[in-house]
Amino acid sequence: MSTSTDGGLTWGPVRTPSVPSGLSGQPLVQPNGNVIVPYNSSNIRAFRSTDGGNTWSSSVSVASDIEHGVNGGLRGGGLISAEISGDGTVYVAWQDCRFRTGCASNDIVYSSSADGITWSAVQRVPIDATTSTVDHFIPGIGIDRATSGATTRIGVAYYYYPVSSCNSSTCQLTVGFISSRDNGATWSTAQQVSRAMNLSWIAITNQGRMVGDYVSTSFTADGKAHPVFAIAKPPQGGACNYTPPTLVCREQLATATFDVMGSAAGPGVSTASEKPVFRPRKRQLHPRLRTAN
Repeated sequence: MSTSTDGGLTWGPVRTPSVPSGLSGQPLVQPNGNVIVPYNSSNIRAFRSTDGGNTWSSSVSVASDIEHGVNGGLRGGGLISAEISGDGTVYVAWQDCRFRTGCASNDIVYSSSADGITWSAVQRVPIDATTSTVDHFIPGIGIDRATSGATTRIGVAYYYYPVSSCNSSTCQLTVGFISSRDNGATWSTAQQVSRAMNLSWIAITNQGRMVGDYVSTSFTADGKAHPVFAIAKPPQGGACNYTPPTLVCREQLATATFDVMGSAAGPGVSTASEKPVFRPRKRQLHPRLRTAN
């Protein structure tokens, strides 16, 4: 970690916290100046600084990371999304199958903390029933920083397959959005944001099809949520592969606007009584993390 006190013109020395290896670290600054950095390192972890980045605490565990492998060859796992509310509470979201029998598909789940040390139990975002066929992944959480406590407003964008057990030819990649206006006590009805996309429309990499897996949701001063996500159209010239070199893939960033306080936003479904049902026999590193050191 390195810090700057002049707007990024110059930077201080690199300082390494314990257990530094991982993915998708997101520094979040609390109102008191403390910095909390959630990240993924085979499980969900976090570390913090209480002195402006001069020193960093030991890494602590937020939760285990129990994922259903996303089908179709899509690069779609191992990343967290994190945000902070007006009172400094940090929220971390990721994809996880602990609420699904046999780890058949992923839900979007989250945990929160006031200090970066003690974290809440993992909660499921109730996009649909745990008996559905839907696989949810690549979340982008947003928090309205003008809110806090029991009235914290949360928005979550995510990708999903309507049928988890699809393959590279049949998977239909889609974007969804869901929100809460009472700090996750209840959630709105989930909404489909994009039309379905074939995986052959998505650019291919040496780690699989990559739709653009760092997505986010931001709130504006009027309290509305704006998820930002990638969508694709049929490419010119066939499937969006390495060859032929003249192939033109057609993918772009898009956004949408949701009134989290509107009548259509809820309140609605609660997951307060839900408990995890799946425990892996042996925890394994996500493929991206096996070579992260």
